[in-house]
Amino acid sequence: MADTILVPFELPDPEPLSPVLVEDLSSLDVVIMGHFAVPEQTPTESAREQFGEEAQETLEELAEPFREAGAAVRMRLVFGKDRATAIDQIAIEEDCAAELDPAPTEGIERILVPVPHVAEFSLLPEFIDVLCEDSTREITIFHVVEGEESRKEGEQIVAETREGLIDAGFDPELVDTRIVEGAEHDTEIIRVADEYDAVVMYEASSRLGDRIFGTLPDRIANETSDPVIIVRRDY
Repeated sequence: MADTILVPFELPDPEPLSPVLVEDLSSLDVVIMGHFAVPEQTPTESAREQFGEEAQETLEELAEPFREAGAAVRMRLVFGKDRATAIDQIAIEEDCAAELDPAPTEGIERILVPVPHVAEFSLLPEFIDVLCEDSTREITIFHVVEGEESRKEGEQIVAETREGLIDAGFDPELVDTRIVEGAEHDTEIIRVADEYDAVVMYEASSRLGDRIFGTLPDRIANETSDPVIIVRRDY
């Protein structure tokens, strides 16, 4: 469903989710996923038998604030060795349009929206709107010009994306654009994201370095303390 978001937690000691994010996501259907990392030498079923009951109780506790905020909540508990694979699998099984990569926040005044190209646009307005609060004063459409792409092409990308947001009902005074050239894509997005309070972006294609350095959304959340909503490409 287009209004369903996956919120993964690492068990057995999950970081609590900011009440601000709970409230922001309460208008959506929320799938709470608990991922219990199993060491390589430990059989998955053994870990489930030993820790399953306690992990399920923890998951119930994580879901309760969402229920209190009025969200429809489903829960999934996964014991496994590969967090990224588990997230992808649950997102598909639960028909989630997006995933939250959480980070602490006390309010969202500025939202960064990195866009690779205009074609991938359809669900951006919904998930940007989810994070918009009364205090939100800026939404920046951001693009890194790469390879043989010209600045003019980059300007067209951010201009058309801005126009799409305005057509979707966003206040033109809130929506800004920003372009950089001659910079490494991921590094520049992380650098700019540090100036903002949250990020909404489409998922990137998987790369070999993701397993070593983490995915770009993970790196944004870890290095900037910005919560990131990642919208699925193939939804």
